[in-house]
Amino acid sequence: MKYLAGKLFMLTQKDVDDVSYRVIGAAIEVHKTMGSGLLESVYHKCFLKELELRGLSFKREIHVPLSTKVLC
Repeated sequence: MKYLAGKLFMLTQKDVDDVSYRVIGAAIEVHKTMGSGLLESVYHKCFLKELELRGLSFKREIHVPLSTKVLC
């Protein structure tokens, strides 16, 4: 779901495919430009900048609650 002008909308598969294509393209661009062997923090900063350049809005390092099975 996404919000537009304060109203809630459902994402279509086309929306998801479009965003996925753009995000993967940004990741590939960073890897092509920077090459391999750098620290993850370097790729992280470059990836965030590439997302910005492509006009993609995002939140970074958000809290995602997880639960696991409790083993007895």
